[in-house]
Amino acid sequence: MASGKAPRMTVRRLRFAYPEGLGGVWNPAQPAFSHIVNAGSLAMPYLEPYLIDTMRQARAKLDDPALIADIDCYIGQEATHYRQHQQFNRQLADRGYAAVPQMEAVLKADYQGFARNRSFTFNLAYAEGFEAMALTIGHMLIADRDHLFGDGDPAVASLILWHFVEEIEHKSATYDVFMALDGRYRWRLYGLFYALFHIMGRARQGYRLLLCEDGLWSGWRARLRRYRLLLRIFGGLLPRLLHVLKPGYNPRDVPDPVWAQAWWAQHAAGAGDLGALDTARLAAPVPMAMGAAR
Repeated sequence: MASGKAPRMTVRRLRFAYPEGLGGVWNPAQPAFSHIVNAGSLAMPYLEPYLIDTMRQARAKLDDPALIADIDCYIGQEATHYRQHQQFNRQLADRGYAAVPQMEAVLKADYQGFARNRSFTFNLAYAEGFEAMALTIGHMLIADRDHLFGDGDPAVASLILWHFVEEIEHKSATYDVFMALDGRYRWRLYGLFYALFHIMGRARQGYRLLLCEDGLWSGWRARLRRYRLLLRIFGGLLPRLLHVLKPGYNPRDVPDPVWAQAWWAQHAAGAGDLGALDTARLAAPVPMAMGAAR
């Protein structure tokens, strides 16, 4: 069973204890996925402040107290996300990856350029496009969590799953603001496709550099494994993205995963350390922290 209604947004501050000497391949069973995640993480300290700035501009144009309250909660969650990703990204930088400062400079220029040179309409559409994409990614990651994160580093897996559980939680925040201030279908689709191709293009650029530095890009076996992984990922994403294209799309109609609902409930109850999930037990229907009773 699943509900289409996410709970009221909550700003949560979790602690993720990365082991000393953690490498870029934090899941040896999934080296390509490890670096896909790493590349995505590099964007967060630039993407999410851009989203926050866009929503602050939107807030000044609104007089609906409920929308304003949602924006404030959304900003709180996104600010917490990017600060946690900054800490994780420092782990990558400390390992000496040349791709880290290289991609950070590119991403910083991208989002500063959008904020400085693009219209508010574009930035609002991009924000909603990103959040629609993030909702589909969150569902895919949770559905395939055991395959993608199983036996990986608990802190990294917990970071990513926490982030996307909250993406699901605030699934309607930017949509509601977009519909209140613009609402044009063509702009919603433009924002989705622009955000999709921009973010995925930069992610591919980043994970290619990271895999090359680890000597994991070339070779037919590495390529075959990577192609299989990408087919699996996009196989999980495409049906969900097609739903977003419908003129009547509303993220509230997308049922929340049972596992995400259990995550929210555990956090509200103070049960278990959600910053240290047991990655050997991700197939369980509810989150299981390290050391939790079997």
